Amino acid sequence: MKKWTWIAVFAVVGVLAYGVAGPFLTINAIRDAVRTENARALAKQVDFPPLRHSLKLQMREAIVRRAGADAQSSLAGALGIRMAAGLADGAVDAMVTPMGLGALMEGRKVWNRASGLPPPTRADTGDRAQPLQDPRYRFESPSRFTATVTAADGTETTFVLTRNGLRWRLSDIHLPL
Repeated sequence: MKKWTWIAVFAVVGVLAYGVAGPFLTINAIRDAVRTENARALAKQVDFPPLRHSLKLQMREAIVRRAGADAQSSLAGALGIRMAAGLADGAVDAMVTPMGLGALMEGRKVWNRASGLPPPTRADTGDRAQPLQDPRYRFESPSRFTATVTAADGTETTFVLTRNGLRWRLSDIHLPL
């Protein structure tokens, strides 16, 4: 009976350890996918529907805030804001998909080739900035983890990972808009 008790204890400890290490493993997988421009590997780490929804809300809020009260109070301004929000929604829908990520990364590869830069390889870290460099990590709950990155200009971008079962995925990005 002691043997089965120890096996159960080790199994529980293993699951808990994986649960705690999961967000860090996901962050590292995202870093590697972005660094190597591997859209398929990146797509496996992203929960697209909630990410799309969050980015749409942020874009709409930024458009309304930048338009100002004067634009919001006039009929033409309100119509313009609504059209701009619709365009932003369409752009988010197009880019925040596995195919959209692939297109963005392929566009970057084409730009690199046109600029005379060699295509990236796994060993290539070069002069390019490292994705998610020096983040501040925080468990907000057992199912929510954040990594906040501060840019050179002092703005912060927060990457939110949520847990579904034992799998952690990127589900939100709080942009400094």
